[in-house]
Amino acid sequence: MSLRLEPLGPDEQSRVAHIAVAEEQRVFSGTVAEAFARTSDGVDFHVILSEDQPVGFFKIDTGYPETHPFAPQGSLGLRAFMVDHRMQGQGIATGAVALLPAYLATRYTGAETLFLTVNKRNPGAIRAYLKGGFTDTGEEWLGGDAGPQHIMHLPISPARDNS
Repeated sequence: MSLRLEPLGPDEQSRVAHIAVAEEQRVFSGTVAEAFARTSDGVDFHVILSEDQPVGFFKIDTGYPETHPFAPQGSLGLRAFMVDHRMQGQGIATGAVALLPAYLATRYTGAETLFLTVNKRNPGAIRAYLKGGFTDTGEEWLGGDAGPQHIMHLPISPARDNS
């Protein structure tokens, strides 16, 4: 399986509109339509492609430290990360997470760390984030809509100079 991450413009919702998580996961990630409706400055959209087909979606929030005091200035936030329910269980989420450091390093130069919060009642997402390289800080975030969350972080690798 060939996975790739790619930027998604604010006018490209139709490319990912078919992506949906299972009903019981919606409380954690929301929907693609909600993600596009809840946009703000400094939030960028991205698509997860498997064999060039859109199978997942996520947002990168450059203003994450303003709303999440545990995140240091200059860090990024991962939001609305979702893999289509028909594609789950194939390692796509873990594989996409593993691609994030190098991918983000080329698009967000200067950012050193990616943070996220994940609901304690979402064991599948917790496993995927940990397997993909995130580290649980051991701290809780109580500011989520669906209850207490783990705080996780992932170092962003510096872009390599291939000259």
